Amino acid sequence: MLLTRNKLYLLLFISCCLGYIWLYVNLTGPGGQSSFDLCLVKHVTNIPCPSCGATRSVLSIMKGQMEKAFMINPLGFLVAIIMLLSPIWIITDWLRKENTLFNTYQKIEVILRKPLFAVPAILLVIINWLWNISKGL
Repeated sequence: MLLTRNKLYLLLFISCCLGYIWLYVNLTGPGGQSSFDLCLVKHVTNIPCPSCGATRSVLSIMKGQMEKAFMINPLGFLVAIIMLLSPIWIITDWLRKENTLFNTYQKIEVILRKPLFAVPAILLVIINWLWNISKGL
């Protein structure tokens, strides 16, 4: 999928906003947890997806519980970093009329298309998925 600068920035910004809303719903739910799960994969197959537990992981990071966050789902750290940096980076690029985030995205995309990096990245996701399944998330 080829993204233009504006499409990438809009996609990231909307995703982050929806993520913040979802975190708020989970933080203010009964017992600090939402009463429903949005994972379509888990609802259809009864098998957790590789990102199952990411919300709980990010919530644990917000509470300073790093080990717990890692044990729930290590991908939560990546999600937290993206949710924290993307809006700031987008606004900074917009104010300065620059494309630094877009340029970085393009460089990362080129790197991840190389088998030397793509294969280990895919293997890590598969390992995380198997771990999620074994934990019964």
